[in-house]
Amino acid sequence: MTADNWTKAVRRQLGLGRVLPLGGAGDGAWITESATEAVLRRTAASVRGIGLGPLRISLADPEGPYDDPGVPPPPSALPPGPLRITADFTALAGPAAEPFPATATRLRTALTASATERLGLLVTEVDLRVTDLREDEEEPPGAAPEPPPAGPSLPTGDDEESRVLAAAVSVPGVIRLTGALGGPGRAIHIDTGPALPRRHVRVELAVTEGRRALDVAREVRTAVSAALPDHPSVAVLVTDVE
Repeated sequence: MTADNWTKAVRRQLGLGRVLPLGGAGDGAWITESATEAVLRRTAASVRGIGLGPLRISLADPEGPYDDPGVPPPPSALPPGPLRITADFTALAGPAAEPFPATATRLRTALTASATERLGLLVTEVDLRVTDLREDEEEPPGAAPEPPPAGPSLPTGDDEESRVLAAAVSVPGVIRLTGALGGPGRAIHIDTGPALPRRHVRVELAVTEGRRALDVAREVRTAVSAALPDHPSVAVLVTDVE
C-alpha cells in the first residue's frame, strides 16, 4: 500500500469511528459508530428542549471479559458486549423549564430505546452531561451531516461476488452495498486465509430505518452463506442507516 493510499485508509477509518458490535457474540454483525451516531442524533432532535453535543459510544467496561465473536470480525472491531453512550447536551433554562434531571431522563430513555430497538445495540449505560443553557426553544445550529458515500461499482454476472451481492440485496431492509471500510469497490470481502477454519465473507452495506439493523444483518448472513456452495462464515458491517 502506498503512503497516499494508507493516508486515505486512515482518514476513512477515522470518519467511520469505532466498529461497534450488533447483538451478541453469535450474531456476526457490526455497525460503524458514524452510522449509529446519525440515528441517535435524529432521535435526539425529536426530544423537546435539548440540543445534542458531542456523542461517543464505547465498551461499558473496557477491562471486562468479553466472548469471542462467532466469526472473524471486521478490522479494529470492538468485541461483542455491553456498550456505553456518552453525550453532552444543552438544555432550556428559565422559570418554565423542567428540572435538568427530568430533561436528562427523557433524553436517556430516547437514546437507549433508539439504540436497542432500532439498531440492536446492547446499551447498558448512557452518561449525559449538561454543558450549556439557553432561554428559548430554538435549537442550536449544528453541522450538517455529511452525505453518505456513493456506492461502489458492484459486480454483475454469475461469479461469486455477484451471488453474494444478489443474496444480500434480496433481504428486506438492505438499501445498497457500500464498501466504506474497505474502500470504494470493496463492499464484498472473501477471505481464504490459511488461518481460517473455512472461507469467510464480509459484506458492508446500508440499511433502512424501517427494520432493526440487527435483524437485517442476521438475514443477510443466512442468505449470503446459502448463496455459495461451501456455505462460508459471514460477517455483516452496517455502515449507513437511512
